[in-house]
Amino acid sequence: MTQRALDSSGEQTPGPSRPGMIDAGAELDPVHPVELPPSGHRATGLTTAEVAERVARGEVNDVPVRSSRSLAEIVRANVFTRFNLIIGVLWVIMLFVAPIQDSLFGFVIVANTGIGIIQEWRAKKTLDSLAVIGEAKPTVRRDGKAAEISTHEIVLGDVVELGPGDKVVVDGTVAEADSLEVDESLLTGEADPVLKRPGDPVMSGSFVVAGGGAFTATKVGREAYAAQLAEEASRFTLVHSELRSGISTILKYVTWMMVPTAIGLIISQLVVKDNNFKDSVARTVGGIVPMIPEGLVLLTSVAFAIGVVRLGRKQCLVQELPAIEGLARVDVVCLDKTGTLTEGGMDITEVRPLNGSDEAYVHQVLRSLGSSDPRPNASLQAIIDAYPASQEAAWTVTDAMPFSSARKYSGAAFTETDGTSSAWLLGAPDVLLPDGDPTLTEIDHLNEQGLRVLLLARVPSGDLDAPDAAEGDVPTALVVLEQRLRPDAAETLKYFAQQNVATKVISGDNAVSVGAVAGKLGLAGAENTLDARKMPTDPDEMATAMEQNAVFGRVTPQQKRDMVAALQSRGHTVAMTGDGVNDVLALKDSDIGVSMGSGSEATRAVAQIVLLNNSFATLPSVVAEGRRVIGNITRVATLFLTKTVYSVLLAILVVCTQVEYPFLPRHLTLLSTLTIGVPAFFLALAPNKERAQPHFVRRVMRYAIPSGVIAATATFTTYLVARHHYAGPGALEAETSAATLTLFLTSMWVLAIIARPYTWWRIALVAAMGLGFLIVLVVPWLQDFFALKLVGTTMPWTAVGIAVAAAALLEFSWRLVGRRFGT
Repeated sequence: MTQRALDSSGEQTPGPSRPGMIDAGAELDPVHPVELPPSGHRATGLTTAEVAERVARGEVNDVPVRSSRSLAEIVRANVFTRFNLIIGVLWVIMLFVAPIQDSLFGFVIVANTGIGIIQEWRAKKTLDSLAVIGEAKPTVRRDGKAAEISTHEIVLGDVVELGPGDKVVVDGTVAEADSLEVDESLLTGEADPVLKRPGDPVMSGSFVVAGGGAFTATKVGREAYAAQLAEEASRFTLVHSELRSGISTILKYVTWMMVPTAIGLIISQLVVKDNNFKDSVARTVGGIVPMIPEGLVLLTSVAFAIGVVRLGRKQCLVQELPAIEGLARVDVVCLDKTGTLTEGGMDITEVRPLNGSDEAYVHQVLRSLGSSDPRPNASLQAIIDAYPASQEAAWTVTDAMPFSSARKYSGAAFTETDGTSSAWLLGAPDVLLPDGDPTLTEIDHLNEQGLRVLLLARVPSGDLDAPDAAEGDVPTALVVLEQRLRPDAAETLKYFAQQNVATKVISGDNAVSVGAVAGKLGLAGAENTLDARKMPTDPDEMATAMEQNAVFGRVTPQQKRDMVAALQSRGHTVAMTGDGVNDVLALKDSDIGVSMGSGSEATRAVAQIVLLNNSFATLPSVVAEGRRVIGNITRVATLFLTKTVYSVLLAILVVCTQVEYPFLPRHLTLLSTLTIGVPAFFLALAPNKERAQPHFVRRVMRYAIPSGVIAATATFTTYLVARHHYAGPGALEAETSAATLTLFLTSMWVLAIIARPYTWWRIALVAAMGLGFLIVLVVPWLQDFFALKLVGTTMPWTAVGIAVAAAALLEFSWRLVGRRFGT
């Protein structure tokens, strides 16, 4: 029989609540009858032949769990978009009515879409490989032996072993139970764990919170709820993201503006103006195409995909794409001490007998407690390492009580070698000892040194599960442990402090001990500790306590969840890290959940980010990557939307004044490539450490609207002046060239503003774009190809003068917006 003896910090607690999904008590209905072992007998599992037979019948848990979209879905998502459809139709039209140079915008879209597909395909391969690394493997008994296999290899009738933190991966019936408590909150919404006995049903999607046992699989594949849950938990999704939802909002408004404007432009150029039909079509298309900021969506996808690949190289699995963005917006990080600030391993530094207890006898008790648990946690493993089991004089386990986060202790009963019986509790001293006990003062001194202390207490023989089991206990010894600090934890805490991200250490351990560990790592405010048992229950008062303190001890799993909610109620964006089942509730409710790769399967299932290398030091990389993506996309979005604004406004001015549209598609393709397309790609991938700011749409439009208005006004002014300056054959081409020069210089100034603060490569980028346009103006065959030729000197210099005035207005408007609304 499997026994459990867990320490005071290995809190085993309910999983996340997701009410109303399915009834956990639903009747099991296997495809084929599954023979269950008699109660009290160890299930040996299937034989190799029986497994092969079930595989042949298709009774395998073979539901594929994808960590990303398939290649077909990637291609479809990148190719079949609303704007690609519009541009595709316009491209086909241009291929028939105009020279190839007026159809260049179509080739640009093909190239950009190809880049998007390739980048997301690279991200998919990275994620798929990492998902395999991070996949938990259940233990299954076959041919009488236990072995780890992949979830998709489980067949109907398999006997699957369970321990604390394990997820029930398929539906089944309990075959063995040793104080087995299962959390079914994902299925029923009930947070209290359910005690399971042989014959009881277990449903996939539930978690083991205490005890152990085994169950026989009765539903596999798509019949099991796990198929849906696992796919949902690990899918590479593009869900809630302020950046993406903001861009979608922008595109919606752009569409509304574009449709009536385009209709007016078509009527103006084809009906009102009696021009050459093909030339009118070309200029109409030239007015419609630049209204569409299709590259913004593509560039965002590419930036995110590249971010996923970069993080993948650092063994960071991003299970949900917006998690990169979300962590960059975080201003409070809640850390669980064990496994985050400290390594999993612990060492016993001292065992102090109490009340005259014999030291050798105490060692034998600890040795027996350690040998009673086949799956020890960190604290018990330290006891096992210090006092390994011995066949000689071994005690017989007669009862065991798994750790409960409500009790804060575990226990076991033995028959000793001389036939006497004894029962023991191992857990938190401040829980097992009464207030005012002099031993607590001694323990406080140890806690202040960052040491962890467990109390070994003897209790009268009886029911260990009874609520009053600890009454009448006799303190026998103090077990002093020292946790191994992560070597990179101090630097990581320092990074968050420099980035103005508040760090809160939330632990089930003694608050003073946790504060001492945090102090060793240089956490600001580590001296401000609070015992969560004294934490106010009122959400507003709790939020105040959270903001005033940095270290919290003796925190229950439900309190962790309440703490996250309290911080969120004050407008904080909260990230929660953890590796144990006790962290699942808080991980699920936090804005960003971060799990360690070595953590329980429950935490990995609900976290958006999994650190497969178990290194807390990877988090700064994720924050930096998110800030790079958000900051840069915000910058380049201004470029794209400035073009949309001036394109719409130019079209409206053309319709109102009843003149020819000044540009052919080739002109705007050239301008878009040099002032938006190429520079935006480089700027989107550049380093950026600016803290992410909310209200993406408002921030972008505050700059894009005045910039677009100034660019359109300057360009149309030049065009009208040129119409009065030039006359005769070739006048329209000269007018277009002058207007193009003004628009290019104005757009270049917008680019120059966005490229700030300048570095050598940013200056080189802006200069290269200007040089590209200059080459077009001076090389004869490029002049002919793009239909750009400046005529005379008066009008070109007038165009430059108007552009200079526009640049001055741009500087004034940007500074005005910056002063009024902030950067």
